[in-house]
Amino acid sequence: MPLFPRLRGRFRAPEAPEIKDSRAAALVALTAAGRPVWTPRDYESLAREGFAKNPVAYRCVRMIAEAAASAPLVVFEGGRRVDDHPLRRLLDRPNPEQAGPDLLEAFFGALQVSGNGYLEAVGEAPDELYVLRPDRMKVVPGRQGWPQAWEYTVGGRSVRIGREADGWLPVLQLRLLNPADDYYGASPLEAAAFAIDVHNASGAWNKALLDNAARPSGALVYSNADAGDRLSEAQFETLKAELAARTGPGAAGRPLLLEGGLDWRPMSLSPAEMDFIAGKHAAAREIALAFGVPPQLLGIPGDNTYANYREANAAFWRQTAIPLAERLARALTGWLGVRHPNVRIACDLDAVPALSAERDALWARLEAATFLTPDERRRLAGLEH
Repeated sequence: MPLFPRLRGRFRAPEAPEIKDSRAAALVALTAAGRPVWTPRDYESLAREGFAKNPVAYRCVRMIAEAAASAPLVVFEGGRRVDDHPLRRLLDRPNPEQAGPDLLEAFFGALQVSGNGYLEAVGEAPDELYVLRPDRMKVVPGRQGWPQAWEYTVGGRSVRIGREADGWLPVLQLRLLNPADDYYGASPLEAAAFAIDVHNASGAWNKALLDNAARPSGALVYSNADAGDRLSEAQFETLKAELAARTGPGAAGRPLLLEGGLDWRPMSLSPAEMDFIAGKHAAAREIALAFGVPPQLLGIPGDNTYANYREANAAFWRQTAIPLAERLARALTGWLGVRHPNVRIACDLDAVPALSAERDALWARLEAATFLTPDERRRLAGLEH
């Protein structure tokens, strides 16, 4: 065997270490690598038409944001709960202007309106946390398809928040499932857009009906063979003035005097024929369904007995509010865990009053289980040793 081939085989250069990454993510990055990608929806329109103008959607967003923010966050280090920890102090007072629940309420509110929630960390520890408006954020994809930076734009001026030297990105994004987008979540407001339009249109129709003296629209028909079935110019203007004077809430119930061959013919369907009230309630139920809020909690007519209300409240917390709070806790653990290793952030469900009935039932079952040791009971109850 020749000498040089043997030497080449013996002193072969070491192979580059394998980089574990998604094979498909790079294809995503090719579409917009290094370029900001705006969220594809009109956040301002969703917030204006859905949150600001629709009472059902407004109440859903407020209920979810307030409930999820009220679930206390606790810090565990090495499996033990630590109340005097820098992260616990950060969560209690994230910045000079806000307390912890205020910051989380703004975060969860933005998450429900836009489908995306953003937190910015400031400082090395970090020392402060801030909520960023979703409509001002746009992702800058990296070569692997993951965000390498974010751009925050206000009034035509932008600031880029990029990864630090150790690869940590000081922006946390929590997004709701969106199977049609790689970077932005889908908003419940968008899913409920048709129902919101129907509900808003019902309110606008009702308001217009009141403005028109609660009468459906129709036509005044003039029948006079001698005049050729036509009003003179003076008669037409006089009739218009009289109709304008007799329209509005102040004229509600006042009769309209018809003379000279005039006849009133209604041209629109009545509210009963349109099933107005039932349609409005159906739209409200669809809005509540999109947000995961039981209709009983919103005062929508239905099975509003005390037992159903109590069960609906427990279902709201278990299926909507608590999953959001726990999801944020896991996201904070992964995000801030780079700065604080061996630390876990979790929700203190024992401090949630709405779940007290479930806790009482659990403790009663554990107390009756005589075959369990005290340590096993504490572990099943979610308590540390």
